[in-house]
Amino acid sequence: MPGHARGSTAYRRLLAALVLAGVATFAQLYSPQGVLPQIADDLGATADRAALAVSAATLGLALAVVPWSFVGDRYGRLRAMVAAVVGATLLGLAAAWAPTFELVLLARLLEGAFLGGVPALAMAYLNDEVDARSASVAAGWFVGGTTVGGLLGRVVATPVADLTSWRVGMTAVSAMAAAAAVGFVLLAPRERRFVRVRGETFLDRTRRVLTNLQDRALLGLYLVAFLLMGGFVAVYNYLAFRLVAAPYLLPAWAVGLVFLAYLAGTVSAPRAGVLAARHGRYAVLVASVLVMLAGLLATLTGPLWLVLLGLVVMTAGFFGAHAVASGWAGARAVTARAQSTGLYNLAYYGGSSLLGWAGGLALEARGWTGVVGFVAVAILLSLVVLRLLVGRAGVA
Repeated sequence: MPGHARGSTAYRRLLAALVLAGVATFAQLYSPQGVLPQIADDLGATADRAALAVSAATLGLALAVVPWSFVGDRYGRLRAMVAAVVGATLLGLAAAWAPTFELVLLARLLEGAFLGGVPALAMAYLNDEVDARSASVAAGWFVGGTTVGGLLGRVVATPVADLTSWRVGMTAVSAMAAAAAVGFVLLAPRERRFVRVRGETFLDRTRRVLTNLQDRALLGLYLVAFLLMGGFVAVYNYLAFRLVAAPYLLPAWAVGLVFLAYLAGTVSAPRAGVLAARHGRYAVLVASVLVMLAGLLATLTGPLWLVLLGLVVMTAGFFGAHAVASGWAGARAVTARAQSTGLYNLAYYGGSSLLGWAGGLALEARGWTGVVGFVAVAILLSLVVLRLLVGRAGVA
């Protein structure tokens, strides 16, 4: 049975559903990021410890993406994604009102584990259901939806928290995510090309995962995801601490507006998918990484407008790179596509958890210059990995 052709009603419904899934997932995942200074003050935590509210969720997600890929193979990717979004929304409400910092972290860890079902299965779902020539474009639209979710989670939570508390701010985000989840369920086309996997042993599953790790290009894409996402999250985790301090002294609501820079990713992700289909994935991926590096370095400047411009450029480059790399990781795998997507997301959110937290140590030691140096090293390493492992494999 052919996949949904680009421009068809089913194709448009699928894109809209995946955008809503991205909103429901990533609004919740990163909603604490803009209110980390308030969490630190309220719960008596340092900057790097407060950032664990983000890292706990991304760690849970990283650990869960591969198991979710097997759940999707057994019960259907769409059904598993629905269960993941509903469970995560309930746990998001629990995390917002947990009485102690330790319970907040536990709830966020479990919330992240449920959220893992969406990125683990979305790329496999769209690669199965759409025409092969449209896969890169569809992947770009899904990543664009994740940027909308990440943006809304921050710009909703931060001003609400400024007027009330960080708990109310995160609750508002969970309510918004619930509405997006309903839209996703109503719009997503049923699976037509899904083939259920039955009777697999643990050894069979392990072999399917290892199949992807034996591919040099796929291994390179996983490492790039780890490095770029880790650096990206470190910038957004700790920029708020810089902006609320001298010389900027921005109020919390203004810091929330800084996250409007995510709109650059909303534009660049679908565009990168189109360019990759036209010029090849490798060339567009390398160019996007270089754009990310240029934007990062611009944040070292003094004037606030240049700092913000650098953030916009960095964000556009990052999401362009992610759109290309994530779609490539799903498309290149032949016999274990869901597992390849799961491994990509394991690396992606593992980087978010580890490097996103470690950037706080650089902040404590060297201030914002330390954070920029830390992230720049990660970006440069990703370019080395691309050159050595990915090369021009599967450019078409």
